[in-house]
Amino acid sequence: MTHSFFCANVLGDRARWARQRRFTVLQTEFDAGRLFIETWATWRADPQRCERLHFVAVWPLTTMVHPDVSTEQPTLSQMLIDAWPMHVTGMHRLEFENGRVVLTLAIGELESMLPKIWLRADAFYLRLSRVDAKLAYVAKALARVAGDQATLCAEAHPLLPQALKDAGFICDETPDGGYVKARFAPRWRVRRHEPPLALAIENGNAPPSAEFSKDAAAAFPSQTPRHAIVIGAGLAGCAITERLASRGWRVSLIERHDDLAHDASGNPAGVFHPIVWRDDSIAARLTRAGFLYALHRWSELERPGHTLNRSDRGLLQIADTTEDAHAIASAIKRFGLPASYVVAVDEHEATRLAGQPVARPGWFFAHGGWISPAAICAAQCEAAGDLLTIHFGTEVARIDRENGTWTAFDTSGRALAQAPVLILANAGDAQRLAVLHGLPTRGVRGQLTLLNSSPLDGLRVPIVGDGYAVPLGAHRTLTGATYDIDGIDTQIQPAGHTENLERVAMMLPALVGFEPTPETLEGRVAFRSVTSDRMPMIGALADETAARADAARLSGAWPLDLPRRPGLYGAFAFGSRGLVWSTLAAELIAAQVEGEPWPIERELAEAIDPARFLLRALRQGEFS
Repeated sequence: MTHSFFCANVLGDRARWARQRRFTVLQTEFDAGRLFIETWATWRADPQRCERLHFVAVWPLTTMVHPDVSTEQPTLSQMLIDAWPMHVTGMHRLEFENGRVVLTLAIGELESMLPKIWLRADAFYLRLSRVDAKLAYVAKALARVAGDQATLCAEAHPLLPQALKDAGFICDETPDGGYVKARFAPRWRVRRHEPPLALAIENGNAPPSAEFSKDAAAAFPSQTPRHAIVIGAGLAGCAITERLASRGWRVSLIERHDDLAHDASGNPAGVFHPIVWRDDSIAARLTRAGFLYALHRWSELERPGHTLNRSDRGLLQIADTTEDAHAIASAIKRFGLPASYVVAVDEHEATRLAGQPVARPGWFFAHGGWISPAAICAAQCEAAGDLLTIHFGTEVARIDRENGTWTAFDTSGRALAQAPVLILANAGDAQRLAVLHGLPTRGVRGQLTLLNSSPLDGLRVPIVGDGYAVPLGAHRTLTGATYDIDGIDTQIQPAGHTENLERVAMMLPALVGFEPTPETLEGRVAFRSVTSDRMPMIGALADETAARADAARLSGAWPLDLPRRPGLYGAFAFGSRGLVWSTLAAELIAAQVEGEPWPIERELAEAIDPARFLLRALRQGEFS
């Protein structure tokens, strides 16, 4: 099928995307970017184009190749090549045109990836090279995510019209019989849940967006700006602020401290890296997605000149045991992870990379490293520009929703801000404001130790394992951190310094025998929050009152069955992985608010759903 045929017959005269806030195309098998580039070029040339074009495509890892430079669209194809992701399975989100054109690549086999994608498609491009025996399955998968009157274009196939008809599509063959065109117009219920819609559409209480550029504002006039309240100005809150502002939202950011990035986000540096386990677990996949998306967004912040103060030599993880090192090396090979992502290293190579003798083998992340959390927060807030209003030194005592509007109140009962959307990004205090069942998060006290003129002065890259050591420059190394569940002591403890140094010494023998006086060491205490399953809380919060009242019916519920509190979201309980998870959390919440394609698979989103503990209680009959 020619790409011009798709643009002419599925996009048509583009009237369907004219002046729309978003338009989403799903391609079942990616073609190295050719259709995406033509669709992008068509969007560029249309003065009535939609504000945000989402293009989602499934691509098996085994057939994934770099796109070529198109002779017809050399500039766009080169931009795609420059943004090309690592060859690892999962969802990869690439952004162009200041975020107005978004390509989401779902890398994996079609039959496994299609059920994991969550979006509302306006148009489909169905390639049939690998799905002859699975047409009915594919057609039903497309119907699950099709928007009303979504159009479809495919090469003619004798079994395709009936498969589409059974799934709720109305088909028409083209005059030459070489292609099939269809639109989604089911005459009966074909799915259990409707695919995502923007909050404003679902609840009728949020006005159209204020656009984020003069050109967009002229094309998409709005009466009242979209507005969100974000509570907490650490890594989570600042990332959400930037992601919403990039979509034209005004943000009222409320912070109890007098500046950005306090608590754990105020540490002098933090390490960022994914995890590799013996199995490609939910946690491994989630950290991979978060790590790769964070690298992408940080590069986008640096492009206009924001300084993030991060290292660029990679990061070395030391195995706990030699057996673990061999097991992880085997897993890296088995999963086909590229060297640009991770490589197993023996003790000799690890010693060379570290610039210091190491105790055991490990694995090296070429794109891992350390970064300043405060610099990230500052850059994200600067990027939000005049769409951001910050309320510093303000404690939020309670939140309430009335007539479709959320209000945050201070300790005196004064209203601080009002908006149709409110996002809790305030770590351990979030569950109090949200009144979550069972208090699923717990506090963790962490103490850091700063070394001056130590045996670690020659360290070249951050070292992680049972503890970590980060070279911050000449004669200065950050080590840590203690992990004291439910600890509340705000004072630096000599025992914490001793613990930090002992754990680092188990990875870097040069520190063995180094015994500074703990009372003279510098340090810092910060508090994090974690859940019992060590996964974060990211997404829409449940309406727990409504769920309890309907507990019998919901005893066998799935996440999409649960009632939600309109406009209330959370991004907290990141534990020690705020750097890796916060940016992805912000993009997921922004996509949920806007009704856009989700940036991760549904099963990953369900693993971090703030309602998962309530769901577990319902399934176990705790409210019956």
